[in-house]
Amino acid sequence: MVARSGLNRLPDHFLALTAGLFLLVVAACAPVTEKPDQLTLKPVGYADLPGWQADSLAEVMPALLKSCDRLKPQPPARNFGPDERFGTIGDWLPVCETARAVPAGDATAVRTFFESNFRPYRAGNNGAPEGLFTGYYEAELRGALQRSARYPVPLHRRPDDLVMVDLGQFRDELKGQRIAGRVVGGNLKPYEDRKAIVEGALDPRKLEIVWVDDPVDAFFLQIQGSGRVTLEDGRVMRLGYAGQNGHPYVAIGRELIARGALTRENVSMQSIRAWLAANPGEAAALMNTNPSYVFFRELPGDGPLGAQGAALTPLRSLAVDRRFVPLGTPVWLDAQHPDAGAERLRRLVVAQDVGGAIRGPVRGDLFWGHGDAAADRAGRMKSSGQYYLLLPKGLAPAS
Repeated sequence: MVARSGLNRLPDHFLALTAGLFLLVVAACAPVTEKPDQLTLKPVGYADLPGWQADSLAEVMPALLKSCDRLKPQPPARNFGPDERFGTIGDWLPVCETARAVPAGDATAVRTFFESNFRPYRAGNNGAPEGLFTGYYEAELRGALQRSARYPVPLHRRPDDLVMVDLGQFRDELKGQRIAGRVVGGNLKPYEDRKAIVEGALDPRKLEIVWVDDPVDAFFLQIQGSGRVTLEDGRVMRLGYAGQNGHPYVAIGRELIARGALTRENVSMQSIRAWLAANPGEAAALMNTNPSYVFFRELPGDGPLGAQGAALTPLRSLAVDRRFVPLGTPVWLDAQHPDAGAERLRRLVVAQDVGGAIRGPVRGDLFWGHGDAAADRAGRMKSSGQYYLLLPKGLAPAS
């Protein structure tokens, strides 16, 4: 998991988010490398991108334009990414202006735009191109504006005294790292953990936005970072990430593997949910082994917001590790589909979200949208694959 903003995975909105469902398990599944992670970029041609000619590229233009809208107000001299290879905001703004002039839905014009303005680079971790790709989705819950026996589980807005610190603003080597807490006596102290909050530590402060009917759904919403709550009168309230208590994210899938309840091969959102349903007496304690807790805000607009502040587009938005890949970068994805026998996921996406479990130069979390089908595929996605970054032709990042 939108908890993916990015948001640990939980992104700046999806803290990702950002960020995808396999925040639950990725700590148990991520490969171990001997060398420190380092993004390497190898220039290639469009003929080297598997499936490039078959993608409906026009579908990605709305996502790209939303990212461009986030760049326009920024100082042109500001770095676009984590290092000078990605140039400055000013290097990207002309490409964005050209994108706005491309006729909407004109497949030929869109393809010409990308091939004329961008050059593809195969991403690698110290040259190794294979990485892990997971999925996340916008959760759907049932709720009410007042607490009742049917709706006993609160979702909280961000407390006024919660202080979130981007450590990268203080030291370059801490880019991508964050802490949070409250100021006590001039010092930043840890905030309450999940167990304390679930047991009522914040109740006197009346921070509840909405009440939902299922604590497990609420837990998964926090992993996703955003979702839709259908109220009793039929209205839909869309919630997005507003903050996190600063405690580290702990994957409960990893805990179940350690207990022998699941294996690395069968752990998934579905198998974790099945275990929680079959063991209701142990469910709360298991969920509380993850001390991270996410706060929400009500969102307007046409979709959940990613870490870049742009509304996410199903199957065209990707959560990445922005220590290596800048938000707003077009990315050609080539990964296994979660459905057995389905064609590979080969499509142009835009890096628009982040997440604490999305760690590494070749690592992504694909946003699937909302609904049962999106939840099912996102929950089963644990795919090997690779991706290619599309960068403005004026840059020379591989030199």
